[in-house]
Amino acid sequence: MSTTEPVRVVVIGGGANSEHEVGLASAASVAAALDPTRYAVARLTIDRDGGWRSADLPCSFPEAAAVLAAADVVFPAVHGPGGEDGSLAALAALAGVPVVGSPVGAGAVAMDKWATKLVAQASGVAVAPGTLLTRDERQDAGADATSLGAAVGPMPWIVKPVAGGSSFGVSRVDAPDQLDAALAEAFAHDDRVLVERMVTGREVDVAVLERPDGELVVGPPLEVLNDAAGFFDADTKYDGSARFVLPAPLDPAVAERVDVVARTLFARLGCAGLARVDCFVTPDGEVVLNEVNTMPGLTAQSQLPKMFASVGVDYPDLLSDLVETALRGAGRTTGPAPSTRSGTAVEAAR
Repeated sequence: MSTTEPVRVVVIGGGANSEHEVGLASAASVAAALDPTRYAVARLTIDRDGGWRSADLPCSFPEAAAVLAAADVVFPAVHGPGGEDGSLAALAALAGVPVVGSPVGAGAVAMDKWATKLVAQASGVAVAPGTLLTRDERQDAGADATSLGAAVGPMPWIVKPVAGGSSFGVSRVDAPDQLDAALAEAFAHDDRVLVERMVTGREVDVAVLERPDGELVVGPPLEVLNDAAGFFDADTKYDGSARFVLPAPLDPAVAERVDVVARTLFARLGCAGLARVDCFVTPDGEVVLNEVNTMPGLTAQSQLPKMFASVGVDYPDLLSDLVETALRGAGRTTGPAPSTRSGTAVEAAR
């Protein structure tokens, strides 16, 4: 690739899942903000039904694949299954094209909330007590409130799809008579459902950015101010009523713990480029993992860009960093190779 020619970036948005509109917004914002003097942007979109569009015109999958294969780097701004779960990273890898964000394995594991909990527990990171429920298990005694209570503990519970995001399909359960409706809502989005004990505490999110030189930068923590029910649902996330505090006022020891948890999960899951690690901070200062997003919302007003903007990394520069990190990881830029920096062991921060 000539250093005098613009880098050909294919931005993919949409997605055949419940986060389709979020993926459209992220992709449109990314495509508009990439510096046109450095990057030549092409757009691909995945429709709700799985069909493809190139520059807003319907196209076949082979035609879309040809656009992708001609890129210097792919920027998959698709959230949720069929995108963030490693699917698009796999497609780019098979085409031999660098991809912004995490590789196949990290995307797949992080999208699976149950698998992520297992990785976190094995890494010394606290998680909420919970249990996995399959669609078949819902039909037997394992899905009643008494049996689930033995595994999860006392209500309130949070019932959520195992693979999904943006709080779609997520419900709070305060009484046994609410369980069936919550399970039905979650199973409408996935064949597997996670039932967790609700964590009492502050919701604190933190972003991790991998710079082109391999350095991992953890942005300032952001606190989500939930409503009286203590539940940050999908409507609140996107109707403009969400309230944030940035930076979140944290005790220095708790802030350090959040930083270590974020770095550890980024490394242990095998993430690359970027991730948002969502946690709860309990009244006694314990940091409990909620989930890891390997392709979080990426409009200029989304949480991750806001976190870095608050410390002087503006939105276009953030996007450029992500593209250059992907290229450097594929060996397509000059200069020293990125360092291999593993997260500090969580146990050492205790």
